[in-house]
Amino acid sequence: MADQGSIRAPSAVPVDDAVIPFEVSALDVRGRLTRMGPALDDILMRHDYPAPVGKVLGEAIVLTTLLGSSLKFEGRFILQTQTDGPVSLIVVDFIAPDRLRAYARFDKARLKPGLSSGELLGHGHLAMTIDQGPDMSRYQGLVALQGGSLEDAAHEYFLRSEQIPTRVRLAVGEELRGGGDGPKHRWRGGGALIQFLPKAPERAKQADLDPGDAPEGSVSHVVEEDDAWTESQSLFATIEDVELIDPDLSGERLLFRLFHERGVRVFPSLPLLASCTCSRDAVAGMLASFDPQDRAEMVENGKVVVTCEFCSSTYEFTPQEAGVEE
Repeated sequence: MADQGSIRAPSAVPVDDAVIPFEVSALDVRGRLTRMGPALDDILMRHDYPAPVGKVLGEAIVLTTLLGSSLKFEGRFILQTQTDGPVSLIVVDFIAPDRLRAYARFDKARLKPGLSSGELLGHGHLAMTIDQGPDMSRYQGLVALQGGSLEDAAHEYFLRSEQIPTRVRLAVGEELRGGGDGPKHRWRGGGALIQFLPKAPERAKQADLDPGDAPEGSVSHVVEEDDAWTESQSLFATIEDVELIDPDLSGERLLFRLFHERGVRVFPSLPLLASCTCSRDAVAGMLASFDPQDRAEMVENGKVVVTCEFCSSTYEFTPQEAGVEE
């Protein structure tokens, strides 16, 4: 494994809550590997989600880290799903360079054992927004969700919006470990993304999107896949879910398993933190933006109580503090 021009053995020390950028220059591939432990567990356990909801929200969080960690400026990457499935809304907010928060809305009555992530989401859309700040325009990409997984949606997004050959893998699971106080339940997640970025752009050409603007009955335009990308996808497809979330397998060793024959170069890892931006002042400012009648209707038992959807923190205000007129 090469790093900064030197060759060394892959580190055996697992590092959680971090993204490892890497490249396989022999295959013209760049990628990122995410390993999540305590940060993911903190986000999911704040809401005590049912296991199926925690799993699909965890997958959205991991996908967000793979995409948001590529930002080269201080800003936000926001992933949001709105669908007709049992999990009707997911919001993941990545604040560059390292802060994460997320939540989901779901219908408990519609949760059934054995539903896949695609079935939990159902049909709707996935929006990915890059917010560079108040003085910059936002960029948003949309992709349809049609009963498939978030991996499927990510592949469709890169095919149609970025037109960069891309593959994504996501895995989230629950870990039970024994201890003096009995077994402990923790969430773990992992993911990987590779992209084919050859120096000669024509090597990354893809077939025209169907149906395109060709006359009806025309023969579809076929582009043969580059051998390097074919090999990369074959190696990438061997990743197993357990490898992505194994707490005893370091990310560097996993990358070495995949690409050691071709040589893989890793770059400094990027840390991830579970961190909400809510505060009493921020909530007070939000209340001040409401109409007086709306604020008055929020008073219950002589106080106004606001709970953050992201982190479940609760803020209490007297009617006077909330600007409710007597």
